[in-house]
Amino acid sequence: MSSSTEGAPIINKGRYLAILVCWLLGNGCLFSWNSMLTIQDYYSYLFPDYHPTRILTLVYQPFALGTIAILAYHEAKINTRNRNIAGYTLFFLSSLALIVLDVATSGKGGIGEFIGVCAVSGAFGIADAHVQGGMVGDLSLMSPELIQSFLAGLAASGALTSALRLITKAAFENSQNGFRKGAMMFFSISCFFELVCVLLYAFVFPKLPIVKYYREKAASEGSMTVSADLAAGGMQKHQVQEVEDPNLKERLSNKQLLLENVDYAIDLFLIYVLTLSIFPGFLAEDTGSHSLGSWYALVLIAMYNVWDLIGRYIPLLKPLELSSRKGLMAAILLRFLLIPAFYFTSKYGDQGWMIMLTSFLGLSNGYLTVCVLTAAPKGYKGPEQNALGNLLVVFLLAGIFAGVTLDWLWLIGKGW
Repeated sequence: MSSSTEGAPIINKGRYLAILVCWLLGNGCLFSWNSMLTIQDYYSYLFPDYHPTRILTLVYQPFALGTIAILAYHEAKINTRNRNIAGYTLFFLSSLALIVLDVATSGKGGIGEFIGVCAVSGAFGIADAHVQGGMVGDLSLMSPELIQSFLAGLAASGALTSALRLITKAAFENSQNGFRKGAMMFFSISCFFELVCVLLYAFVFPKLPIVKYYREKAASEGSMTVSADLAAGGMQKHQVQEVEDPNLKERLSNKQLLLENVDYAIDLFLIYVLTLSIFPGFLAEDTGSHSLGSWYALVLIAMYNVWDLIGRYIPLLKPLELSSRKGLMAAILLRFLLIPAFYFTSKYGDQGWMIMLTSFLGLSNGYLTVCVLTAAPKGYKGPEQNALGNLLVVFLLAGIFAGVTLDWLWLIGKGW
C-alpha cells in the first residue's frame, strides 16, 4: 500500500475526470425517476382519478426502503461492482419498459396501464436502492469532493429533467398528442442516459487513478466489497488477494456505527420527511390556480430542482460549510417552519411567494444533504465508511417514505 506521500500525485491524477464521472453517475441514479415525476401532467391527464403524482411516489418508496435495508444489512459481503451495475441496468430496462407499455396501449389511460406504470415505479425504487446506497457507500471511503459531486449529480437530474420538460411542453403544447410526444422523448433520453451510466461505471470509473487508490487503501483496511472493482481497474488477481488480508477485517459493527452517528441519521431522516411531505405532491395538486395555468406546477418543480442543485455546491465554499453536529440539527429543525409557511401561502399568497418558498425548500434540502453526508464518514476505516454510507442512505430513504406518506395529510378536508 502506498504511503500518503506517494499517494498524493495519484489522488490528483485524473481528479477532475473523476469528479465529472461521479456527477454523471449521480445524475443517472435519479434521471429515470425524475423523468417520471416531471411528466406528472401527462400522467394526471391519463389517470385523472388515481392521484398519480402521489401514488407513484408512494409505490416507489417501499421498494426502495425495503431493498436498501436488506442491502445495508449484508453490505460487508456484497460485491459493490455487481450491485451498482445491476442498479443502473435495471434503470435502463425499466425506462425501456415505460416506452413499450405506452406504445402497446397506444397512450390510453386505464387501470391496467396505471398498474403497469406503478410496477415500473417499484422497479425504479429497487434500482435506486442498489445504486444510491452502493455509490454513497463506495464514495464515502474516498475523497469528500467525489461524494459531493455525486450528490450534486442527483440534484442535477431533477434540474435537467425540469428544463427538458419545459422545453418539450413549449414545443409540443399545440400539436396533436403533445403530452404523449413529450413523454416519449423523455423516456427515450432516459433510456440512452442510463445505458451511458452502465458503460461509465463498468469501464471508466474503476480505472480512474484516484478511485483505484482509495479502493486499494480500503482493501488494505479489510474491505471485502471492492475486489471486483480493483480487478476491473487493472489489478491482478494475486494483488487483490494480497490486499484483502483477513487479519485486517476487524471493524465496528453496523450497530456501533449507527450509535456513534445517530444524529446524522436523524438529520437525513428529518430533511427528507419535510421535503417529500411538500414535494412533489403538494406542489402539483394543492397550490391552487394561478396566472401561469398548466405551467404553474412545472415551474414550481423546476425551481425546486434548480435551487436543490445550487444548494449542493454551496458547501464547496468552506466558510459556508456547516459541519457542527449541533448546528446541523438546529438548522434542520428550524426548517420545519416551512410547513405553516407553505400552508398559509397556498391559501392567501400569490404565485411569487410560492415560487420563493419552493426555491428555499430546494436550496436548504441540497445544502443540508451535502453537509451531512460529507461530514459523517470522517475518522473511520474504509469498510466502516462504506457501511456508514449505506446506513445513512437507509435513513434518507426512510425519511422520503415517511414524507410521501404524510403528504396525503394535505388532502384532509378536500373530499378524497
